[in-house]
Amino acid sequence: MTPFTGELLGTTVLVLLGDGVVANVILSKTKGNNGGLIAITFGWAVAVFAGVFVSSASGSGSHLNPAVTIALAYAGKFPWTDVPMYIGAQMLGAMIGAFLVWVTYKQHFDETTDMDAKLGTFCTAPSIRNAGYNFTTEVIGTFVLLLGVFYITKATGGLGSIDGLPIALLVLGIGLSLGGPTGYCINPARDLGPRIMHFILPIKNKRDSDWKYSWIPVIAPIAGGLIAAVLYGLIG
Repeated sequence: MTPFTGELLGTTVLVLLGDGVVANVILSKTKGNNGGLIAITFGWAVAVFAGVFVSSASGSGSHLNPAVTIALAYAGKFPWTDVPMYIGAQMLGAMIGAFLVWVTYKQHFDETTDMDAKLGTFCTAPSIRNAGYNFTTEVIGTFVLLLGVFYITKATGGLGSIDGLPIALLVLGIGLSLGGPTGYCINPARDLGPRIMHFILPIKNKRDSDWKYSWIPVIAPIAGGLIAAVLYGLIG
């Protein structure tokens, strides 16, 4: 398995299970309907663990997230020349994962009348729309994620299957503690790839894909990751 394949498969599993738990909670007539934020955060934590575990055999480092890839490159822990390939694999994997969620829950998408819920299965949206606060929230969440990644990899030598559980627990904590305002994207591919699929797929009675908001869950996580990289470089 090549690093490209590892990042693609890992991100596919990440989004399939992550967006899958969201679909189970917010779409109509599912077994998990109205399961709440706690169910979503635990589902996403398992999704992270599974994605990291699946991709670890490839030796890719199990980034599964452009913010992680860019922050590690900035910190000198990953070659810049490989960044485009990794981000391409992550985006493609996220799109495939979102497509599989749609196939799995196709009947429930058809039964759901809430257009915002349909969009929310694919991508994040703020609870209270304020670009400044929404941006800051995503910066803080991703800063915490990357600070954890830096110190976990410092102890283990690199992201891999052994790091899947602590990273998953960290994502669980971020979701439970910081996920309320924006849905804690903390991963540009996780949001943009599925958002593109929402735009493309023939979803019954769907709304627009909220492109006005879409830049925040892309730029803010990258900014948060870079801030973490700078701080880590200063204090080690």
